[in-house]
Amino acid sequence: MFFALLLVSATGWAARITGSIVGFQYLENPVWVKAKDPKQRGYSFREVVPTVPLRYRRLYPDISKEICIAAFAKTRQTKLKDVVVSLGGGRANPVTLVVTPGTKLIFQNKDPFTHRLYGVGINTFTPADSLKGSTREWTVPAAGRYEVLDERSPSLRIWIVADERVVTSSYPAPSGAFDLALKDSGRYEVQAYFSGEKVGTSQVATLRGKFLKIKPLVVATKKAGKK
Repeated sequence: MFFALLLVSATGWAARITGSIVGFQYLENPVWVKAKDPKQRGYSFREVVPTVPLRYRRLYPDISKEICIAAFAKTRQTKLKDVVVSLGGGRANPVTLVVTPGTKLIFQNKDPFTHRLYGVGINTFTPADSLKGSTREWTVPAAGRYEVLDERSPSLRIWIVADERVVTSSYPAPSGAFDLALKDSGRYEVQAYFSGEKVGTSQVATLRGKFLKIKPLVVATKKAGKK
């Protein structure tokens, strides 16, 4: 059994598409890439310990909040329900969101310190303090890609992809398994997103009944993941 965090309530939703993602260990978060640059003077990585297997030395995403799996229909959809984005430990949860335009995002500060969020190039989301325990709301205005940063926590970055065809989205379990809850059967396009960008190739899923398991989504390969 696995669990997936759904952006929308599954109440009354009778159909499901399940699957998994593979290759996520080859993805690199832009925050890490920037931090590894000595010029940034952010932090340094420990020396390599030869006795530790290579697979345990590689940093890879927390896919339960950094990779978003979305299902798209052919036609325009109604806006999704409000989405809560938790701010904790200097990071956001979730990190990448895929929603419809008009979706309200609620940023909830669970840290003991103040955050100061702002949207990059977004005049409706200017810098403002979010005190401990407070919330801040912002409604996605239109289709497109948005980025939210924090003036006080450089490691906190949030990416929002807005598309009118989004039916639902969810986040994989640590194993890579995911579950998309749908209202009806039909033809859907399933795509993975990481750091606000598509990763891997989308898959067309034709759901004729109440349940469909699709082939694994390859979100990255060893060769593509190298920098």
